[in-house]
Amino acid sequence: MKNIAVIGAGTMGNGIAHVFAQNGFGVRLIDISETSLKLGLETISKNLDRMLAKGLITENDKNATLGNISPFTSLKSGVENTDLVVEAATENLGVKLDIFKELDRICDAETILASNTSSISITQIAAVTQRPDKVIGMHFMNPVPIMKLVEIIRGYSTSDLVTKSIMQLSEKLGKTPTEVNDYPGFVANRILMPMINEAIETLYNQVAGVKEIDTVMKLGMAHPMGPLQLADFIGLDVCLSILKVMYDGFKNPKYAPCPLLVNMVRAGKLGVKSKEGFYDYSASRKAEQVAVQFKA
Repeated sequence: MKNIAVIGAGTMGNGIAHVFAQNGFGVRLIDISETSLKLGLETISKNLDRMLAKGLITENDKNATLGNISPFTSLKSGVENTDLVVEAATENLGVKLDIFKELDRICDAETILASNTSSISITQIAAVTQRPDKVIGMHFMNPVPIMKLVEIIRGYSTSDLVTKSIMQLSEKLGKTPTEVNDYPGFVANRILMPMINEAIETLYNQVAGVKEIDTVMKLGMAHPMGPLQLADFIGLDVCLSILKVMYDGFKNPKYAPCPLLVNMVRAGKLGVKSKEGFYDYSASRKAEQVAVQFKA
């Protein structure tokens, strides 16, 4: 595989494009918004500058990486003659199904279609195509250029050949691919999201405050980041969406989202992306993350 298309220039999409381009692949970065494409490319450039400052890459490496990325606002033009398409659009089933229906129609018959979904069924996505054997999950972790894991999700019909090919491709990116089967939340979020939800329940029940909960998990369990801060980093709307997928999929009340999480998302308190979640990330608080106190 040499030519890769990445759909979505947001946090995950530009990170995925960055990693492929840095490893010598030709990348088409696709987004319907020219503004999003511009911001995505700027983010990649800034991340490369950080690597350059740390001596991890050279100026030539940076230029070569940026030179490997071509922006597109047209889906059809962007996926033409590609070997692999990685969808990194919003975590919404309807959006993903529409994208994969169109990809199946316009892509070459041998093109592999992958989704970066963090919870949505690969089998369900594959079912709207005429190539379910060539549909697979590539769940990268955020931040993509740094995190080593890629969760490789096999749908019900994903072929052995496609799975092996994507596992080998992930290794070429310097990642550690781990194969899992297609059940709600896969492995990473099936374990992570109930922990985050329980941390929110602990706050909701006034057992302890934001900083106290995160401190216990960081110092007591050796987690690099507390669960409430991590939820802010992921996005509280994303956490809620994943929990809903698992709750709908398993019909088990242990996956039901905490009412506090639901209300925060309704109020637009989404974490880092909205400048406020469990912590305050506004410009006036840049020097210090201040825990926001919530009433039950």
